[in-house]
Amino acid sequence: MLDQDLKDQLAAYLERLQQPIELVASLDDSEAARELDALLDDIAALSPKISRATGDDARKPSFLIRRAGTQVQVGFAGIPLGHEFTSLVLALLQVGGHPVKIDEALAAQVRALPGDYRFETYMSLHCQSCPDTIQALNAMSVLNPRIQHVAIDGSLFQAEVEARQVMSVPTIYLDGAEFDAGRMSIEQILARLDTGAAARAADALNDAAPYDVLVVGGGPAGAAAAIYAARKGIRTGIVTERFGGQVLDTMAIENFPSVEYTEGPKLAASLEAHVRSYGVDVVTAQRAKALQPAAQAGGLVGVELESGATLRARTVILAPGARWRQMNVPGENEYRNKGVAYCPHCDGPLFKGKRVAVIGGGNSGVEAAIDLAGVVAHVTLVEFDGKLRADEVLQRKLRSLPNVDIIVSALSTEVLGDGQKVTALVYRDRSDDSEHRIELEGIFVQIGLLPNTEWLKGTVELSPRGEIIVDERGQTSVPGVFAAGDCTTVPYKQIVIAMGEGSKAALAAFDHLIRSSAPVAEAVARAA
Repeated sequence: MLDQDLKDQLAAYLERLQQPIELVASLDDSEAARELDALLDDIAALSPKISRATGDDARKPSFLIRRAGTQVQVGFAGIPLGHEFTSLVLALLQVGGHPVKIDEALAAQVRALPGDYRFETYMSLHCQSCPDTIQALNAMSVLNPRIQHVAIDGSLFQAEVEARQVMSVPTIYLDGAEFDAGRMSIEQILARLDTGAAARAADALNDAAPYDVLVVGGGPAGAAAAIYAARKGIRTGIVTERFGGQVLDTMAIENFPSVEYTEGPKLAASLEAHVRSYGVDVVTAQRAKALQPAAQAGGLVGVELESGATLRARTVILAPGARWRQMNVPGENEYRNKGVAYCPHCDGPLFKGKRVAVIGGGNSGVEAAIDLAGVVAHVTLVEFDGKLRADEVLQRKLRSLPNVDIIVSALSTEVLGDGQKVTALVYRDRSDDSEHRIELEGIFVQIGLLPNTEWLKGTVELSPRGEIIVDERGQTSVPGVFAAGDCTTVPYKQIVIAMGEGSKAALAAFDHLIRSSAPVAEAVARAA
């Protein structure tokens, strides 16, 4: 099952096992079961601390990784290869006694959770968002045996996926009821389970000393800004809902100079490690709510968070990034994750053999249509303009596919469904105003990005498109407040450009600090 190079690498990792573990397999006579059996044999042969056992779980093929003689275990229903191979390796190590590498205060919070929790996560081996969620829940189940978790490959359990109407991954169930959908960290899961966590976190943040530079946003621009600020030896903080931002949802990155190919989550992890290596104060699972400009020249700028906390700093760098732009038509929000999707790489496999539409004729939309055509029964590409805007090489590839239709000059007007899932897309032909209906099961929206700046309206000057207006130094209309990345008016929204703009904003913020007066008495008092 595993080639020799992979076996050698895995064997080296398994030397870190501290306690014996059992691989408890529940198998049937399917081809997938035979593949899983071979995989587990390969793993068991790599360490004397690993043994095989037979189970009888209702889901077949599936297996548990169990610490011998204990209730510590994690489960997989399917064959965790592809993007989930790392999840498998971490599960083996953590169940085997290798420490879960999270902040001890966070680990203590997991251990202290009252009650029992039974989590099920539907995932795809092609999804790059799934591993973070699966690894978070696996780690929690190792820290607290009253938490159980099984990761389910939706492609192998289609009947289950259909019954529960799972149309996006990762989708998490808790005790048989849908808990959430989308990438989640341990902090985000705990915030849902531990009702007092938000208040405790807010109290701690309110007590934090003011920063010299506070960065809002953990994407490429924010990470670069934090690194450049910290290198100046000044007190630097970064607050973000999730580290990595939109990069986490990027499948392949092939235009980053000196790196021929990487994937978004890998780049995000490297950025976070680099930021932390400089001792930056990283605050995650927090969303900014409002900006409070300094009351006087040289005073402190406040960033109010939705948790109720307020962080203060002598300078602030805004880098909240952008999110997928929505169609803003009736039915879109109602059927989000129930047929309306935004990531073809993650959710595409769930639509195998079905009919889908892709909204958008730029490079992203055409690439999505090409990828989906290899999985689904039929793709209809819908473009507002009178022609496609993608590169010609992509258009030629798209037009060569037999199961793709292209509709231009079309305005999507409504998403229809049966209350549980999408059933059709309605569009208006802009050439003659006629209305048309496409019967389908999925709609992938690929129409660009929208800046995350709604919380800044009335405080910072924004463009008509909602972008933060900046000068050549990244300075905004508010003194001491800078901005960088996809949220600004800088043209060409690219990772490498965002990093450069973040670095520039940090240098400009440092220049502002050394040219402004010493910290005001308020700052000195709060830091005392």
